[in-house]
Amino acid sequence: MDASPSPEAAPGPPGHQPAPVVVPAPGHPASAFPPAPVPASPFRRLVTPVAVMAAVIGAFGYVGAVDPNQPGHYPVCPMLQVTGLFCPGCGGLRSAHAVAHGDIAAAFGSNALAVVGYAIFAAVWVVWMVRASRGMPVRINLAPAYWWGIGAVLLIFTVVRNLPFGSVLAP
Repeated sequence: MDASPSPEAAPGPPGHQPAPVVVPAPGHPASAFPPAPVPASPFRRLVTPVAVMAAVIGAFGYVGAVDPNQPGHYPVCPMLQVTGLFCPGCGGLRSAHAVAHGDIAAAFGSNALAVVGYAIFAAVWVVWMVRASRGMPVRINLAPAYWWGIGAVLLIFTVVRNLPFGSVLAP
């Protein structure tokens, strides 16, 4: 005799009833394979990366028009205001302003890590556009070691730019 409990006798929360299982009748169209997904049109595939780039261009356009070097336009970095230390993002707006005006040297002087980030974003965006135009999925699955490495770079950049010998990295 089998001592395993039957599915009907499975305990559950009070008042819980399992959902009924619906099985289509033999020969019914629903019993066949599910319909194949309709491929997305090129317009639908490209709408998201184009919208993301439009938002980035809008943000860079705004920062290019409203100078972060003039006080009062943007809030002060909370870490800088509370501790007096530069965070990894300090100087990022000034860097974006310089990039918007084509002054890459000034952008590196404001926040070199941000400029590297802009370049990485541009490369990833191009890959995204190419893959989306071909109907291929885009997935960036970085192993945890890469995320730890990115965190370590940010931490080292933050520490070094706040030390006397790393003042060249300070905004």
